[in-house]
Amino acid sequence: MLNYLLLATFLSVFLLNNAADEFFKLRDNHLPQSLTTAELKYVAGLSNTSHLNTVLDNICIPRVVGSRGHDRVHNYIVSEMKNLGWHVDVDKFQERTPNFGVLTFRNIITTPNPNAERYVVLACHYDSKYFKDFDFEGATDSAVPCAMLINLATVMRKELEPLREDVDLKLFFFDGEEAFERWGPSDSIYGARHLAQVYENKIRSGSGPNHLQRIDMLVLLDLLGAANPHFYSYFRDTNKLYLKLVETERRLKKRGLIKSSSPYFVDRQWYSGVEDDHLPFLERGVPILHLIPNKFPDVWHTINDNREIVDMATTENLNKILRVFVAEYLHLVVEGDESDNEDIQHYEL
Repeated sequence: MLNYLLLATFLSVFLLNNAADEFFKLRDNHLPQSLTTAELKYVAGLSNTSHLNTVLDNICIPRVVGSRGHDRVHNYIVSEMKNLGWHVDVDKFQERTPNFGVLTFRNIITTPNPNAERYVVLACHYDSKYFKDFDFEGATDSAVPCAMLINLATVMRKELEPLREDVDLKLFFFDGEEAFERWGPSDSIYGARHLAQVYENKIRSGSGPNHLQRIDMLVLLDLLGAANPHFYSYFRDTNKLYLKLVETERRLKKRGLIKSSSPYFVDRQWYSGVEDDHLPFLERGVPILHLIPNKFPDVWHTINDNREIVDMATTENLNKILRVFVAEYLHLVVEGDESDNEDIQHYEL
């Protein structure tokens, strides 16, 4: 009997590892498909800053976990994604905090296609930090990233509606990123820690890969919205994908589709060491693109990180770059006048 159990366990592990290896091969062999100039113009032209401002107005309020503002923002995000026809899951759990006792946290996971084999994940956090002396709006931290993701899903609704069975888009809105008292392993990234564990243990079918292994990469947005941010390639294994962002910004700027005084995406690798929501996923082998400025905005964790600090021109420039990145990675079919094209300078992937 013992030998039978050992054999069954071995076969189970063998099948799971084989399934995961196949997914890793598909992920590693997946190449973004560069847009033509006409398609690039079309995707850049999907801007809707009126919608972006409306979403930001609904999210950029004090929203500490457990507060009414937090409930309001949670419900707003869920409602917006359901109105788009997206599938929404809420990862709800409780955990003890150092100064507020046991709190309920709710990660929001949403996708147009819950049955895709693999996903590229765009992520941010929607809670705001607790300060004893003032109400913190957290515009860059991270109301603007939340608004950017909802805006992307909205303006690209037509392009994202044809469901892709191989790889599709998923959004994570993490809860409880902020520390309540002092940043540390047990007082920070509450939602990300929980969801990474849930996804590691969750399998869609009996012998398939777990949900973490279905993630091609996790793109984490944080501290966005201030003018003139500068990003670097923080992880060697996603450097080639980061270079697609560099290439996209250059192409958009060359065509006059964005205007900036200096490049946002710097063609340089840089070890950051920043602790953020990506860590539990990175530790479990998920490839990471971390879109966080180096250096942080001057208003970081101050009362001045509010609606007034948001530079909409910069934010919409980043939106355009992110939309093109998603369209190219997912091989989306987009419109465009093919008579208006140019040679594309590719980075070797």
